[in-house]
Amino acid sequence: MFSSEVVRMLVDPFGRPVNNLRISLTQKCNLKCFYCHHEGEGCGSDPRKKNEMTPEEVAFLVRVAAKLGVRSVKLTGGEPLLYSGVEEVIRMISSINGVHEVSMTTNGVFLSEWAQLLAEAGLKRVNVSLGTLSREKYKMITGLDALEKVIEGVDAALEAGLKPVKLNMVLLRGVNVSDLESMIEFSRERRGSILQVIELVPGANRALEDYHADPLFIEKMLEERAVKVVVRKMHRRKKFFLSGGGEVEVVRPVHNSEFCANCNRLRITSEGKLKPCLMKNDNLVDVLTPLRQGASEEEIKRLFVEAVNRRSPYYH
Repeated sequence: MFSSEVVRMLVDPFGRPVNNLRISLTQKCNLKCFYCHHEGEGCGSDPRKKNEMTPEEVAFLVRVAAKLGVRSVKLTGGEPLLYSGVEEVIRMISSINGVHEVSMTTNGVFLSEWAQLLAEAGLKRVNVSLGTLSREKYKMITGLDALEKVIEGVDAALEAGLKPVKLNMVLLRGVNVSDLESMIEFSRERRGSILQVIELVPGANRALEDYHADPLFIEKMLEERAVKVVVRKMHRRKKFFLSGGGEVEVVRPVHNSEFCANCNRLRITSEGKLKPCLMKNDNLVDVLTPLRQGASEEEIKRLFVEAVNRRSPYYH
């Protein structure tokens, strides 16, 4: 008999507690960012054929996860604002006992219309993908001329209180490295926002290797300019506080054993599979099929435990 008393907190075989759940609501997206890793779900598939979870199914899985110690939930995609029922799912999971924070990663194109509604539903904060302030470069990266809409979305999110608004700048060699200063100033001008410089993860897509830039040189530059440096517990990432109120975080996941050693995340794909590691696709646990076949809460708990037991540091 499975005992929930035994598994009060999800801890993997390497001693890493899991208290953060990322849920991909949909693989639909209105952009075509050439570097996108689709939350590790792979690309090339037809998003119209994806067997998406219903809001009720998402809420059930979050309720189970919360009973196993998950405290933070991040909604991703695709573009989560294209998910039918996004407001409903936020309202449902934000009311679950044990969930302390519900956040979202979005491309920001629709955010100006949604920000206030999302805040009222229970969303606490957002990450907005914004790699450049150049209209031409933005269109080249994403395939859409929508930079002004994204900036409107950032401002709307701040006004709605979805703070901090994290600006996700994926570093692309030969494309946007020279835009770093303008992005720092853009963030500094918007109190309540944090610039997050993220190392590109080429993964299996070797065509992206030419765009990879190690952000270590950015860390060194920021260390010289920062008035304070804080090392966050999550992934041991560094946060730099600049004069004038600017805040910059640097995320270095590639070939970084320290990043993996402090990973506290479990993912759920848009097709309802528990994904222990962003970088691996050979150890997923299907949780949606058993749920739709009438599996009990205790049986779903076992699947969460199984997925966590399959976790191992990718870089070690």
